[in-house]
Amino acid sequence: MNDPIADFLTRLRNASRAKLEECVIPHSKLKASLAGILKSEGYISDVAEGTDDRGHKTLLVTMKYVGGTPALTGLKRVSTPGRRLYYGYNDIPRVLNGLGISILSTSSGLMKDQDCRRNKAGGELLCSIW
Repeated sequence: MNDPIADFLTRLRNASRAKLEECVIPHSKLKASLAGILKSEGYISDVAEGTDDRGHKTLLVTMKYVGGTPALTGLKRVSTPGRRLYYGYNDIPRVLNGLGISILSTSSGLMKDQDCRRNKAGGELLCSIW
């Protein structure tokens, strides 16, 4: 697997479209941080750490649905391994005029776009979520 962030987003996208209750994802600190941001923004219900049958750490993401429709309607990987995109805090693009969020990797860790503008921190734009 060359791009673990794209794999994480694809697993969430597939689980929400299939209306699955839970989604199991291989664990990493970056993915756990991404899932924490999604939980705090209300796109997923819960995230928990566990292990699979071979002893590898996993993330168990509980999907969130509002009236039968997924709370997570769209995901887009912006910066890819072949094309990294970096933005200053005042150049970060807005997702759906502020209805969605962007997640950036900054020197202070992963942050959503609103926190980056508030803290005047730029970085690599990982993904957009709405």
